[in-house]
Amino acid sequence: MTIKIAWRNIWRNKIRSLIIIVSVSSGLLAGMAVISLYEGMMRSRVRTVIETETGHIQIHQKNFLNDRMTEYYIPNPQLISDHLKNDMSVRAFSERTISEGMLSTASGVSGVSIIGILPQNEIIVSGLDQKIKEGFLIPREDINGILIGKKLSQKLKIHLGQKIILTVTDSAGNLTSSAFRLRGIYQSDNALIDEVNVYVSQQSIQAMLTLKNQIHEISVLLKSDEQMDECLRRYKIKFPDLAIDSWKSLSPETNLLVTTVDYYSFIILVILFIAISFGIMNTMMMSVLERRYETGMMMALGMGKYKIMYMIILETIFLSIISIPVIIPMALMTIQYYGEKGIDLSGMGKDMMYSFGFETTIYPVFPIEKLPSLIILLFITAIISSILPTWKSVQNSPIQALRN
Repeated sequence: MTIKIAWRNIWRNKIRSLIIIVSVSSGLLAGMAVISLYEGMMRSRVRTVIETETGHIQIHQKNFLNDRMTEYYIPNPQLISDHLKNDMSVRAFSERTISEGMLSTASGVSGVSIIGILPQNEIIVSGLDQKIKEGFLIPREDINGILIGKKLSQKLKIHLGQKIILTVTDSAGNLTSSAFRLRGIYQSDNALIDEVNVYVSQQSIQAMLTLKNQIHEISVLLKSDEQMDECLRRYKIKFPDLAIDSWKSLSPETNLLVTTVDYYSFIILVILFIAISFGIMNTMMMSVLERRYETGMMMALGMGKYKIMYMIILETIFLSIISIPVIIPMALMTIQYYGEKGIDLSGMGKDMMYSFGFETTIYPVFPIEKLPSLIILLFITAIISSILPTWKSVQNSPIQALRN
């Protein structure tokens, strides 16, 4: 009986009920939008890290990441290469010779990380060719070509064709310099990388370091993200004397963002629902005050206070439930649309997102497994919002209510 009365009560004043439905729907839509944006940003950042920065897995000599010295090269790299070529989980891998050095031009000097590459491998593993903004990707045989980031080119005012001097410490501990010509300028989604990393042919950096076909890093791109943990475990068993790391340890700041995104989105959701609760509470309070005579009559006829409180809470819950089957399909279709088209945020802070390594176009994704939690949070908000109006509805005695 109480349920039936509560259902009828919400339709007695359709405008007031519609206000609550719209408030709840707006909160639910905003909540799904927040979760989708955060999820889209994090997935985009993870893809950027894996496909353009670190790969799924990297292999080094154990001391290299702590102290990037020339002599910390990978022993017997051919054995590792042969193993990776025969591994069906591996999509591609790239061998790199790396050295810290100094880049000098007529307009300035900057410390850089010099990466010697095989261009045909980098095209697949890091998509380096897709990042070229000016010039072209240095071919393998171009031992005098160099590729630098747009951020560094702006900092030192370097232009295509300009002469650049690289200075490094070779394997014997001697300083050695070599001249290069700027063949191309690249731009990734991470300004920090663009300001530090420069690319030359592997042959030229090995000659400068007096190394014979030695490499410092192997970046591995797998066919599937789900294979990473298993491959990581197998490689550590196969090559126990090497440092084998996943992107999570190579880019700890990204991994931290991924693991904490749920907390950030939950905090924003709570703030949103608190704001919504005030609207629900205000509307329900108006409804309760206008029905004082009615509630007084119910109590006079023997309806207990707890049943009246139960009725008010049910009304709020019903109004919340009504919005769910309407707004959720609309929200999911909207998110899917923008998930395919993307949301361009370049006008809101392109340089800021670039400096933190995020793409300016976000593709929202709503994790459907979070929908039950969102609905439960909505119900909790509705129930909490109805506590004060419910308490107010039973404060007056039946006699006082009937007199009013």
